[in-house]
Amino acid sequence: MKAGIQRATFQTTGGAIGLSLIVISLSIFGCADLAISSADYESSSNHSPSAAFQISSAASAASPETAISDDPQDEPFDPFAQAGESDLEEYDPWEPFNTKVFEFNRQIDRWLLKPVATGYDFIMPNLLQQGVSNFFYNARFVPRFVNNILQGKFRGAGIEAGRFLVNTTLGLAGFIDWASDMDLTTPEEDLGQTLGFYGVKPGPYLIVPLYPPFTVRDLVGYVGDVFLNPIYWLALPIIEIDKIPSAVPHSSRLTTSLILLSAKVTEVVNERSLNLEKYEGVEESAVDLYSAVRNAYLQKRAKAIRE
Repeated sequence: MKAGIQRATFQTTGGAIGLSLIVISLSIFGCADLAISSADYESSSNHSPSAAFQISSAASAASPETAISDDPQDEPFDPFAQAGESDLEEYDPWEPFNTKVFEFNRQIDRWLLKPVATGYDFIMPNLLQQGVSNFFYNARFVPRFVNNILQGKFRGAGIEAGRFLVNTTLGLAGFIDWASDMDLTTPEEDLGQTLGFYGVKPGPYLIVPLYPPFTVRDLVGYVGDVFLNPIYWLALPIIEIDKIPSAVPHSSRLTTSLILLSAKVTEVVNERSLNLEKYEGVEESAVDLYSAVRNAYLQKRAKAIRE
């Protein structure tokens, strides 16, 4: 009986530790997006972390190669535009709260994430960093595929399926992006965009600690995309569904949490390392970084939904 009590105590302790590690890993994952999005707006690649995953941003205004168009929807973004200079409504009723959290996130990046990423960049060749980024992007295939289907973008769903098949096999589990070389590219879709496609309004702009900028609609979509990813309930379950087996047993929550935490830390540091110079350029260029990030994020999301 004493042994049974000890085993029960150990399992309870392990479960508590596992839950704590899951929370930490999800928070660190948010930090990834926090630092990465600045690069996302500069880059023409679809490989943004989660989805998401963005503190973002501001960098992609228009590249020099962007053609001038008479269609206002085709005009390049100006992330440094002041409020009122575009038709986009910047609904930010929680700005006093958001600005404080934004600054907190910047300091976390400045004193923790950036130094670690700088050291990582010193020892890790850029080619390997890109391969790691490709691997994590490939692993998020299912939510992108499902959201293409939900929006009736069957061609995009087909391309996503083709990309996954090619990169998972020929590309060594996604480390090599052969699909892009074969011109298998399509815009990345997420549940926030799907909700917007069906007319759900974005709601207030929101920044939460250790996570990317959101609108209320995009925050709901962000959580929904976690549930859409089978990794979290078939491979490394943080979502437990009765009678559905998983690669790691549901009872091994501590093991699952450690694997997820290691993966998220790797992804966060790798993506931050890839974007060290781009994020620094955004900070140096913007007079009001908070407004620049907000403007770029809202424009980028509006354009993604239109497409």
